[in-house]
Order: sequence, then C-alpha cells, then structure tokens
Amino acid sequence: MSKNKAPMTPEAAARIQANQAKQNGGQIDKDSFAARAQRAAANNQKPDSKAQNMTKENPNYPSKTGNPSGKGRGNTPKR
Repeated sequence: MSKNKAPMTPEAAARIQANQAKQNGGQIDKDSFAARAQRAAANNQKPDSKAQNMTKENPNYPSKTGNPSGKGRGNTPKR
C-alpha cells in the first residue's frame, strides 16, 4: 500500500476499469477492484451534505439563537 492517501478520482477509476476490461474481454465483475475504484470515485464526487445543509440558502439551517427553530416548537404540553 502506498503512503499517498489521495482520493480516487473518476479519471483514475476509468483508467483502472479500462485496463481490467481489456484483460477480461470487456467484462468487469461487480466485486472487482475496478468496480470498487469506480464506487470510491463516485462517492468522492458527492457534495458534503452536512456542509450543504448549513448554508444560508437552506431555509432549514439550525437556529443560532439557542431557541428551538420554528413556531411553537418545544411548547407541547406534557400528557
């Protein structure tokens, strides 16, 4: 294992997948390294959902006042 911990890129995954496809007559097994590389590259391309939810464009971002967000929150009487 190399010491370089760079994330898998789509270009690198495509290179790996193309090489394996050439060796196996165009077939790629779903549990092969090439398939895992492709999944890793796809996951590395996804935006960080937590960071996306914390932006001002999202109207549901958490309250910074310390009070519960939304009208009437936390005012439900106990049974």
